[in-house]
Amino acid sequence: MISSAAEFYRLRESSKPEEYRRAAHEEASIETWMEVIGQRPDMRFWAAQNKTVPVEVLEILASDGDVTVRDMVARKRKITEAIALKLAEDPDETVRAALAINRKLPPSALAKLKQDQSSLVLAALEKQFG
Repeated sequence: MISSAAEFYRLRESSKPEEYRRAAHEEASIETWMEVIGQRPDMRFWAAQNKTVPVEVLEILASDGDVTVRDMVARKRKITEAIALKLAEDPDETVRAALAINRKLPPSALAKLKQDQSSLVLAALEKQFG
């Protein structure tokens, strides 16, 4: 378990593959994640990428100003229907396209994306759902 924000930073910035893999796979407390996203905007993408990051953190990151962070959130299978619906209206079509290929896309978000005017989003839906 990752015990602090400082440990997460160290693991993520390590040149040792086993250490940065820990940053992507190990759990941390909600307090640690909140510290990470509050103190280091450059680490928000990596927090979103972590396999165990809590939904409460993803809810915050779904509104992040960085499109790459929102894109990573859109790809997470554990996102809630509320997060998916929010991202289905994201101003960036790459975020909506990332959501379109999410294998756990809630039906309500799928319905919203089917109405999207972006050819990128519609192509992603076609690829994922046929």
